[in-house]
Amino acid sequence: MAKTSTGLEENVAGLLGYVLGWVSGLVFILLENESKFVRFHAMQSIIVFGSLSIMSIVIGSIPFIGWGLTPIVGVLGFVLWIMLMIKAYQGTMFKLPWVGDLAEKWSTSTVNK
Repeated sequence: MAKTSTGLEENVAGLLGYVLGWVSGLVFILLENESKFVRFHAMQSIIVFGSLSIMSIVIGSIPFIGWGLTPIVGVLGFVLWIMLMIKAYQGTMFKLPWVGDLAEKWSTSTVNK
């Protein structure tokens, strides 16, 4: 794997883009100017975990039904978190359905040239 503009290996920077969910994704999308791999994983992290955070808040505010569904969203988020970190560390450009295409499009449209 190549070095990134942050000085980290691409696979390590890609993994770190997921570590704190959308927050670390935001940090890496702002810091990384060169690596499409890191920018893709950072943007995918922002979209996936930002959406899950919003869903959790909205669903959690619904009495009874929401209180039962919120833990399911949490488990889904945990499974995705582990899986995406592993894939990034392996150097795989793993794209989730729908989200992956958006992340690829949005991450490459803002690369400094």
